[in-house]
Amino acid sequence: MKKVLYSLPFGLLFLCTSVSAQKANIDSLELVSQISQDQLKLGKLQNMVDQRTRNKQTAAVNAQNSAGDNVRAAEKLNADPDDKKLARNANSKAGDAKSDAGKSRKESRRLDDLNKNIMDLKSKIAVAQAKLSAYYPAPIFIPGTMPIPLVDTTQHP
Repeated sequence: MKKVLYSLPFGLLFLCTSVSAQKANIDSLELVSQISQDQLKLGKLQNMVDQRTRNKQTAAVNAQNSAGDNVRAAEKLNADPDDKKLARNANSKAGDAKSDAGKSRKESRRLDDLNKNIMDLKSKIAVAQAKLSAYYPAPIFIPGTMPIPLVDTTQHP
């Protein structure tokens, strides 16, 4: 009877340990899945950086050109302030300059937001990888040798 009473805590400890190991394995698989999804999103966002940078540069050049056209139209109107045609042209060029400046600011904000999203995603991935390292410690690497690969020793049912 005493043997049964003494072996009961060890049996419970063994049972709890195996359940805990399965929970850790599921958690680590969820982290791996989340990391891979985030890395896929990160790749997509990084592929968009070049296009957004070109859009920003194009919009900035268009805004500068429109501002230059506006200045020339205003100078012509200044030379002959009573000319209705020059006044309409100057007004049109001013509207174009205002519109292009707004587009340039919008493209600049879009690029800034994209870069912010990339940084946020990188930090999210780093946090998830740090959590994952609790389940899988980093392999030991000695300079000048090959890294020792980790072997998954978990038993799957």
